[in-house]
Amino acid sequence: MKPRSAGAPGKAPSVKDKRCPLHLDPVNPFRLNSPLPAAVLWDMDGTIVDSEPYWMRAETELVESFGGVWTHSDCMLLVGSGLLNSASILQDRGVRLDAEAIVDRLTTRVQGLLGEFGAPWRPGALELMTEVKAAGIPMALVTMSEHRMAQQVSDQVGFAAFDAIVAGDMVVQSKPHPEAYLSAARLLGVAPADCVAVEDSLPGIAAAVASGAVVIAVPHMVEIEASARYELWPTLHGRTLAGVHTVFAERRADAAEVPARPGSGPHPIEDDTHA
Repeated sequence: MKPRSAGAPGKAPSVKDKRCPLHLDPVNPFRLNSPLPAAVLWDMDGTIVDSEPYWMRAETELVESFGGVWTHSDCMLLVGSGLLNSASILQDRGVRLDAEAIVDRLTTRVQGLLGEFGAPWRPGALELMTEVKAAGIPMALVTMSEHRMAQQVSDQVGFAAFDAIVAGDMVVQSKPHPEAYLSAARLLGVAPADCVAVEDSLPGIAAAVASGAVVIAVPHMVEIEASARYELWPTLHGRTLAGVHTVFAERRADAAEVPARPGSGPHPIEDDTHA
């Protein structure tokens, strides 16, 4: 599950559905300043940490505290969904709190579990981040979780991995809109098209594709089909910086052979899929 926000200024509306279109036109998709990526942009939940069991536990405890029943199947309904959307479902199951209070309770509980048990790293994530850092390539954490939780996970990496953090409470529009990835590239002082983004969910992949970054999809809770829009890696285990370089170079070389379509760029995200 990945966060947040409310309708207040500076908060990201919750539009992170499990399914979303992947036909977005990238921003500056064919610009290439370097044969190597200028930065690597990482999603958090499901990509570098397997935090879903923590979210499921927090949901179950919250529903049961109001006398309800919350099953594993119920938990799966919320995988890949935004926190405010999740809050609405939890309210329907008898949680008598407003949406913001539910978001706060869930996030605080998951942070408590992270503090007690540590971050459950996804296979290969720490190793690849360590190699990228050693090579001097900037990295950003791009997540729809709240900044307080993103910072907590960042602090548990064991070294100063991220040069920037863009969280759900720092953007106006959440994934699948590309704002978070565009913001991360801007904070790092690089072009989005010169970056590699690593994601595990359909909304996150759509956001990264729309930003113009080269995207590596590493599925976790939700199946992801192969697509020409991104590189599909079943796992990060055993993956190296050389592999990232290869993906970046090959996809940018392929893109450079195709002329950009007139008028390409950000546009409203329309979901033509069925939930």
